[in-house]
Amino acid sequence: MVRNLNHDTFLVIRYVKRRLTVLIDIDGKHEWRDCIDVPGVRLPRGYYFGTSSVTGDLSDNHDIISLKLYQLTVERTPEEEKKDREVYLPVVDNLKLPGMEAPLEPMSGLALFLIVFFSLVAMVFAIVIGVIVYNKWQEQSRKHFY
Repeated sequence: MVRNLNHDTFLVIRYVKRRLTVLIDIDGKHEWRDCIDVPGVRLPRGYYFGTSSVTGDLSDNHDIISLKLYQLTVERTPEEEKKDREVYLPVVDNLKLPGMEAPLEPMSGLALFLIVFFSLVAMVFAIVIGVIVYNKWQEQSRKHFY
């Protein structure tokens, strides 16, 4: 959506009161459109914001013309201040990440017994079939017709 345009494109990233909002202007009309809005984002303090325009073999060349950063002062309750100090890893409330599903319940004793029992029966069946096939092959290899 931002390739080969005759005008500049703009992106605004806003993080206020645990809400991360990204707005874009790709039409060159200076009108902001919502891109993403995620409530419940808790970011730790003391990190830095960085950008890069390197895209590998430069088949897609992007120039970062300017970067403006502002720190907003927002009034907080002592409880909110304490919660913000306790954040060490970035977290999003009520967001399930891939691979972070709830752990499976352990199997009951009956289910475990049935799985082991049928696995053993299948292994014995496979061994018996293998012995029968091997004996037939040995029998066929002994018969020589001259």
